[in-house]
Amino acid sequence: MTGPTGLSDNAITVLEKRYLARDAEGRTVETPRQMFERVASAVAEADRPFRGEEGVSGSSEIFLEIITNLEFLPNSPTLMNAGRELGQLSACFVLPVEDSMEGIFEAVKEMALIHKSGGGTGFSFSRLRPRNDMVMSTRGVASGPVSFMTVFDAATETVKQGGTRRGANMGVLRVEHPDILDFIHAKEEYHLLNNFNISVAMTGKFMEALSDGGPYELVNPSTGEVTGRLDAREVFGEIAATAWRTGEPGIIFLDRINQANTIPGLGEIESTNPCGEQPLLPFESCNLGSINLGLLVREEEGEPAVDMERLEFLVREGVHFLDNVIDVSRFPLRIIEETTRANRKIGLGVMGFADMLIKLGVPYDSDEGLARAREVMSFVSRVAREASESLAAERGPFPNFERSTYARSGSPPVRNATTTTIAPTGTISLIASCSSGVEPLFAVAHERRVLDGERLLYVHPEFLEAAERHGFASDGLLARVAESGCLGDIEGIPGEVARVFVSAHEVSPEWHVRMQAAFQEFTDNAVSKTVNMPKEAMVEDIEGLYLLAYELGCKGVTIYRYGSRPVQVLYRGLDGAAGGLRPRERQKVTSGTTTKEKIGCGNLYITVNSDEEGICEVFTALGRAGGCPSQSEATSRLISLGLRSGIDISEIVGQLKGIRCLSSIKREGVNVLSCPDAIGRAIQKYLQANGIDIIEMEDTEGDIRCPECGAGMELEGGCTVCRSCGFSRCGPS
Repeated sequence: MTGPTGLSDNAITVLEKRYLARDAEGRTVETPRQMFERVASAVAEADRPFRGEEGVSGSSEIFLEIITNLEFLPNSPTLMNAGRELGQLSACFVLPVEDSMEGIFEAVKEMALIHKSGGGTGFSFSRLRPRNDMVMSTRGVASGPVSFMTVFDAATETVKQGGTRRGANMGVLRVEHPDILDFIHAKEEYHLLNNFNISVAMTGKFMEALSDGGPYELVNPSTGEVTGRLDAREVFGEIAATAWRTGEPGIIFLDRINQANTIPGLGEIESTNPCGEQPLLPFESCNLGSINLGLLVREEEGEPAVDMERLEFLVREGVHFLDNVIDVSRFPLRIIEETTRANRKIGLGVMGFADMLIKLGVPYDSDEGLARAREVMSFVSRVAREASESLAAERGPFPNFERSTYARSGSPPVRNATTTTIAPTGTISLIASCSSGVEPLFAVAHERRVLDGERLLYVHPEFLEAAERHGFASDGLLARVAESGCLGDIEGIPGEVARVFVSAHEVSPEWHVRMQAAFQEFTDNAVSKTVNMPKEAMVEDIEGLYLLAYELGCKGVTIYRYGSRPVQVLYRGLDGAAGGLRPRERQKVTSGTTTKEKIGCGNLYITVNSDEEGICEVFTALGRAGGCPSQSEATSRLISLGLRSGIDISEIVGQLKGIRCLSSIKREGVNVLSCPDAIGRAIQKYLQANGIDIIEMEDTEGDIRCPECGAGMELEGGCTVCRSCGFSRCGPS
């Protein structure tokens, strides 16, 4: 079903929960249409000095048209904040971390301000001296980059992004840093650095040593001295093995990124944004937007084809829109404002690529699929550059143009130092009801759990049409497809249909990398893409993919082996004589907290206690007569038995949250659906207060679950995204 703006019911739910303006009491005070009008009007204001009132009006109409058509959507901060008091519209920031206590904590402060405004931050910790290095000013020893990353992580946990987005960071360390092995293993403990993606910055020298099979030098950044040597292949193997186990670290090819740096006179690029697609200089920011390719397939002479004329229009207006964002945005720091407006980097990309291929009848993992990627992205890149040249002719080039590679090569002036980026589009693709970024379909059909706990079956609309067209629609077909997620093993589905509707886990890892490289060839910045690997993949397979990505010209790569994020087991149960679980004995002394949760029946007091091994029991009491105290007590006893029997706490919380009864209420913008739902929330709060943040819960097969609605989440381009309620977070952890 779709709403009045062409939005699906699910998209409207996501917008109401996360994007639409609210009053002081938390009540929604605008419709999706009014939000789109707010954004279009605010961004068009940048035209006033150049085109006057008539130009502003015309641009506002065009922007409103392409956004409400869902043909183009900007990044989330623009949708949330344009035309509102906060006014911070960029998604991506990179901050420097200087090698001093003052510099480190200045970066923490700046990060907090950016997170509060709705942005994500990237850092290189490569300037920090290694662990145990002497600090002459204090005659002490340094604790090293990884220890300071935990400070950034804790600050991020404290600051919730404008009440709508969680903080997210990228942490980068150069491979020649003496603490590189500590960094590689920094996220192996599940509860550490959960607000970070981490990437190792590979250098050309390291890749040469890797190819030669020899050692490479470790360099102390504070002195420039060589402090030791490591075997390149052993370090490479450690990176691959850790990624095999945990999904991190990723890798970026830093020298290649800097070869594409259009303003090398301003210094080296050190880091990227949290999902890796936007390399930036220190104190730069960038705003992103994506064109929905799935809406651009038309019938031409009886055959499906991409409407290149409409695509050209959308690219030109997309560049225009994103350039305007730079002028109307309010930046969290003066130095970021100055740097951003001096370089005017924007990142126009695409989403719905898999939808486009399906409508064209082209398999994702095919030579024709790669050809279509190159055809579309080369066109987007060329037209985006032309649009930037046109804006430069009207408004002037970016102020640092004379220090850029464009000026050196004699190219025409451009308005923007970069114009194209492939972002993951996690939540905006939900709003547009399209496939994410340049990823294949996650699944042809899947179960979606809406916010009141009801479960609905969602199927790709093109598959329904294909089933009718090819005559294989039947009772029970959709249930079989949803159960499998893939078509290849389902009897009765023609092979050519299964090939076109290939899912992310059916695409071989090599084809994932080849597709990323095809888009990277025509992208100024970088490509956010997840390379999915089967559970049975080996460490050597990951090493091979890293080398393939380097060979093919990628700027980085993120590997995710299915099931590689381990289930968080807080307690280990003992096998009973009959083979079942038996709870450990309750200790005489426990400690915990009691919280009061307002539910439909009154006040529910929930006590969560721990012993030496972790959470061991839950008690509940209703504050007044009414409700169902016996059921609450039964629920608490069963939870306590499960906890002392070693059941994963995330499984328990996942089962409790989302249960609904007739007495559900809404408070502070949160739906409290029932006593079990309130208990689940109370347990999660207790864990968070003790440094354990259950943000994504995984089942025994390694599937990541949404903490808000319990539905399965998808890993896309460095983000985990819930397609049921719109919850998203950078990184798999």
